[in-house]
Amino acid sequence: MNDDPALIAEYKRYPKKIWPAITKSINDEGVRDLEIYLRGTRMFMMLEADDSFSFEKKAEADRKNPNVQEWVELMWRFQKALPDARPGEKRLLMERIVLEKRSANRPRNLLGCQGT
Repeated sequence: MNDDPALIAEYKRYPKKIWPAITKSINDEGVRDLEIYLRGTRMFMMLEADDSFSFEKKAEADRKNPNVQEWVELMWRFQKALPDARPGEKRLLMERIVLEKRSANRPRNLLGCQGT
């Protein structure tokens, strides 16, 4: 995220008014749950998807959807690319290094860590 408290506060209001076309585009590509976490200027997105989902297919559908393109441009004013992103890359996959199986009834808490 851009290091601007006013922009971050504004960004946090958008999930309350996400456009129906954006929700539809997420669901249509097989995403069942999507979560975004924020700690300071660091964001983490986690999604659960069915077997029909692929990042490549979702990216292609997004490129063809003018509503998604408009939303991405709007959200990009709040965000900045990771230092290792190539030009035009807005999201990068992370490497999972720990997986803890959990029961469906246990609450999920995520802990953000920054290495030194």
